[in-house]
Amino acid sequence: MKNRKHWLATVLLVCAMTATLWFGGRTVSRVSAVAKETYDNIDVFTNVLALVQKNYVDNVTTKQLIDGAITGMLNALDPHSAYLPPDLYKELQVDTRGSFGGLGIEITTRNNVLTVVSPIEDTPAYRAGIKSGDQIIKIEDEFTKDMPLVEAVKKMRGPKGTTIHITLRREGVQKLIDLTLTREVIKIQSVKSRPLEKGYGYLRITQFQERTDDDLQKAMANLEKENGGPLAGLVLDLRNNPGGLLTQAVKVSDEFIDAGLVVYTDGRLESQRQKYFAHKAGSHTDFPMIVLVNGGSASASEIVAGCLQDHKRALVLGTQTFGKGSVQTILPLDETAAVRLTTARYYTPNGRSIQATGITPDIFVENALIQAKADGGAKFPSVREENLPGHFEAPNKHPAPKNGTGTKEDEEGDETSAVHEGELGKDPQLDRALELLKSWNVFKTVVAQSTP
Repeated sequence: MKNRKHWLATVLLVCAMTATLWFGGRTVSRVSAVAKETYDNIDVFTNVLALVQKNYVDNVTTKQLIDGAITGMLNALDPHSAYLPPDLYKELQVDTRGSFGGLGIEITTRNNVLTVVSPIEDTPAYRAGIKSGDQIIKIEDEFTKDMPLVEAVKKMRGPKGTTIHITLRREGVQKLIDLTLTREVIKIQSVKSRPLEKGYGYLRITQFQERTDDDLQKAMANLEKENGGPLAGLVLDLRNNPGGLLTQAVKVSDEFIDAGLVVYTDGRLESQRQKYFAHKAGSHTDFPMIVLVNGGSASASEIVAGCLQDHKRALVLGTQTFGKGSVQTILPLDETAAVRLTTARYYTPNGRSIQATGITPDIFVENALIQAKADGGAKFPSVREENLPGHFEAPNKHPAPKNGTGTKEDEEGDETSAVHEGELGKDPQLDRALELLKSWNVFKTVVAQSTP
């Protein structure tokens, strides 16, 4: 066992030294110092490995222990880096294509408890009334405290038609909430659209997938066809959109600006420093826009909102966004497994990092106040990046003011009314957005008529 232990340590040390030389280009003395530190720590690791294999109450395989060590190593970095064994790697590939079997729920971990970021629209989780901020206490009969995120995802996914029982804790509700949900094939329609009033369109993006830009182009064509000509204004709804593919966020932004920087990334390696620019062809720039966001708008959603805000192309309306300003790269280990690793931070065109801060709306309108009153007065705080254990701060981060730099407009409304997002008359943020678009066009007409 001792010879085997030192053989493993030697192999790992050689790998570490090679990686250090290849990636870092360090001097020999620096490599020697790093190599000694690496060897000392690997020696501790192999000692623990040997002790567990010899003394643990049950027999455990080396693969079990190594997989656990890899998972723990990546979990120690930040909330978004993870080891993807074959089943989860396959699911990730399916996710980006927009079809998988499960409940339709975006989750994260907060204080070692599984917490809902947002339900995906038109899914079992959404229809069951699961809300942002709900804590998942149990899956079936198993408590979820300290359960790895990837394991929880694996448990909640499954074949269409199978059922699963979950237990939720909701702030402001005394009793636990027990739900039995039936899994469905979650085919996420990433883009939805419809006319609001004559001349004004509504476009909602629920997630950024491989076909999102193509679907958006079709939706815009349909809106213009139904309107009988060019639009007078557009509401782009990114609320509760957890993000997705960076490339699609860039393409969507490019649809609404005709030149300039969309977003740039910065990391340790040269390959991680990228700039993405807009192109004139096919851009829709001849009408005003309002972008709707909230605490469930994350990652790719924040790229789009930040880009359009920096270019003065759109007003951002709603509440502070999630604040995920990091880029994850999928690094395959072989054909079946991979590592999801945070490799860069992204920045808006004006150089803003929104990591752990989020996008501050130009105009604050809070939907939750009405829903809170309808639910008995409890206002549920949304989960944001800054609440996640192990999150990293933005470079030179300055705390965002509680109400941002924009205008705060808390829509109190009727105490018995409930919010229905995307429905005029029952969605204060959407109502306010349409009002602003119409006011802008009235103002533009008055100015044009008064100009000599």
